[in-house]
Amino acid sequence: MTTSTTSVAVERRGWMRHGATSWRDYFTFNTDHKVIGVQYVVMAFTFFLIGGLMAEVIRAQLIKPGNTLVSPNLYNELFSLHGTIMIFMWVIPVFTGLANYIIPLHVGANDMAFPKLNAFSFWLALLGGIIMMVSFVTGGNASGWSAYPPLSEQTGIGQTLWAVALILIGFSSIFAAINLLVTIMNMRARGMTLMRMPLFAWSMIATSIIILLGTPALAGALALLIMDRVAGTQFFKATGDPLMWQNLFWFYSHPAVYIMILPGFGIISETVPVFSRKPIFGYKMIAFSSMAIAIFGFLVWAHHMFSSGMNPLLRIPFMITSMIIAVPTGVKIFSWLATLWGGHLRFTTSMLFTLGFISMFVIGGISGIFLASIPIDIHVNDTYFVVAHLHYVLFGGSVMAIFAGLYFWYPKITGRMLNETWGKIHFWMTLIGFNITFLPMHALGLEGMPRRVVTYAPEFALGNLIASLGAFLLAAGTLPFVYNAVISLVRGKVAGDNPWQSLTLEWTLSSPPPIHNFPEPPTVDSDPYGYGKPLVRRVPPAPRQEAPVPGGE
Repeated sequence: MTTSTTSVAVERRGWMRHGATSWRDYFTFNTDHKVIGVQYVVMAFTFFLIGGLMAEVIRAQLIKPGNTLVSPNLYNELFSLHGTIMIFMWVIPVFTGLANYIIPLHVGANDMAFPKLNAFSFWLALLGGIIMMVSFVTGGNASGWSAYPPLSEQTGIGQTLWAVALILIGFSSIFAAINLLVTIMNMRARGMTLMRMPLFAWSMIATSIIILLGTPALAGALALLIMDRVAGTQFFKATGDPLMWQNLFWFYSHPAVYIMILPGFGIISETVPVFSRKPIFGYKMIAFSSMAIAIFGFLVWAHHMFSSGMNPLLRIPFMITSMIIAVPTGVKIFSWLATLWGGHLRFTTSMLFTLGFISMFVIGGISGIFLASIPIDIHVNDTYFVVAHLHYVLFGGSVMAIFAGLYFWYPKITGRMLNETWGKIHFWMTLIGFNITFLPMHALGLEGMPRRVVTYAPEFALGNLIASLGAFLLAAGTLPFVYNAVISLVRGKVAGDNPWQSLTLEWTLSSPPPIHNFPEPPTVDSDPYGYGKPLVRRVPPAPRQEAPVPGGE
């Protein structure tokens, strides 16, 4: 994959490179934000396939009660790494990669603010991912992706390597967040005020703020866990404060949900107006709601701890804030629906994934309101209802948005169009397989089916069978995308500079863009969504004729 069709040679500064003219340049320490963006996306998708394969083994084990496909210990290790990979090596890095590639083009910059730090961030994340896989090979990482003590204090060496890997990945996220914030705030094109920025840039500002404030808490907790395991300290042991881990972990990990969904909101805010041929409805409210989510995200973490033995009076404020945070999210939903209303809709694959995102995320959001309620949360805690909610938010939400963005920006990144027929097969297999997998889990959870178990009671057999069959269809749905992406890279239709007739700055450049992006510094004199009136117009009714008054003049 190349990011430039020009004959400009790759710039070399000693052992560093800038720009790419062949596939080999993607395996170097390259400071071009476009190369780094592709590196992130390819790395993240590779880990997505690994994590997905683990999920298929898990669902194969659960296809019937009492199954012995894998041992209980291996099941726990697969479960632990599946959750960690999907969060820290798939969703977060793939959004970082798309932001790396698009944000400088979005705001009219020629690169990220700190190119060397940008390259270092990627290689640090890759190193963390490799160590994470080593933790699986060495064994002992069987405490779940949340790693609650005292279990995480008693497992094998893989748990220590897992913690080291997450610290490295966390530092990578912090460096990337600093880079994105400085780039957006200091390197915008002339005339691009904050209220003229694309909404994807606004979403990355909010995401970067959460990363900078929340990730150090997780890194500190992981460092203390390593000290407990290696140096014999007592931070989280029974003689210390085991609940302190939960507070530190969820202080990061609930805002991390918004790290994984806010960039998706930004992508949807880009695709909806393009494929509706209308300006985005409520631009300022969408932008400000992203900042509101960044603030309120740090006020809800203890709703994951309602059943932990915390002070019952503390549950009430966390229940209230957990419900309030749905308000700025609802603002976005209504703004997107208002943009779609009356528009000239084009049902491209990107648009289908956009609509899939909106509908699936609404289901996940509604179930989240239920879980914010103290009595309901206590009743369904650690059941499949929570599993269903999590996946409707992070797969129905985040992953649908990722695919909407990949289909949208693939022509800009590669210069080739993805095949729409294969794309729509991918969408429908994904949507149908996803709902078959996770919709029955709501009922299973309400009936008492526990999560994180290697087997289960016979009364839950039918629901688990349906979920496992749906998971197999969902996994098969990824194959058309892989085939499409590879074949289109070689034989796909030439995209042209702006196949979607979009109005943001990246579409003013060639596809793929030149190594140094903008030959001339761009100037912005209008908002990025000025599509004018919708192409479908309603004919106004004729004026009403008053009946003549008998005998009148």
